[in-house]
Amino acid sequence: MFSAFKNLPKTFGHAWDGIRILLFAEKHSLFLWLGAGAGVLLSHLLKVNKTEWLLVLLAIGTVFAAEAMNTAVEQAVDLASPEQHPIAKKAKDLAAGAVLITVITATTIGLLIFVPKIIANWF
Repeated sequence: MFSAFKNLPKTFGHAWDGIRILLFAEKHSLFLWLGAGAGVLLSHLLKVNKTEWLLVLLAIGTVFAAEAMNTAVEQAVDLASPEQHPIAKKAKDLAAGAVLITVITATTIGLLIFVPKIIANWF
């Protein structure tokens, strides 16, 4: 029973390494930070309610998670298939498409929450 917890610190260490790579070393991390920062800033400035905060945070987390998976797929495909191959391209395209789906969904959530508040407060 307790042997299952033996490697837990090491497992969490690997997970934190992955998060650090995603947030600070990947080429798209700036866009993740900008999008997340805009969502958090607008949520604070527009005084969104608890449910709206949850939706914004869920949207942000989903985009970060999708980008992490996309990066993992790209790295694995590059390792397994250093030469161009149609199946490798398909795998990378599918992973990138998943990120795009989450970004579109997160943007839609943001628009549905923020636009009515902006209109009500400033127009």
